[in-house]
Amino acid sequence: MVVVKKKKHPKFFRQNYGRTDRKRIGSSWRRPRGHDNKKRAKHSSAGAEPNIGWRNARAVRGLHPSGTCEALVKNMGELGKVMRGTAVRIAHGVGVRKRNAIVSKAKELGLKILNE
Repeated sequence: MVVVKKKKHPKFFRQNYGRTDRKRIGSSWRRPRGHDNKKRAKHSSAGAEPNIGWRNARAVRGLHPSGTCEALVKNMGELGKVMRGTAVRIAHGVGVRKRNAIVSKAKELGLKILNE
């Protein structure tokens, strides 16, 4: 079996993000539409734009960066259904007592916990 690693890509920032006199401009991506816009004209100094070439292989889409599948677990019953080799993420709303029980059970089963 060939292991395919996820490709890394740069962060895609909005045009003029990071300019000292433009504090109001956020970092979230918006497509540049201006006629004289450097980013729209694909100047390398303006930063990268998202396009289909940055997409990952189908085999690794949706995987955790470690290369394992991820399963969200809310209780002990769901932990029993998790397959071996899958990374476990414990839900945010789980309290301390049940979280500790899930952690100990996952260690018995040999599962990796992402947010221990």
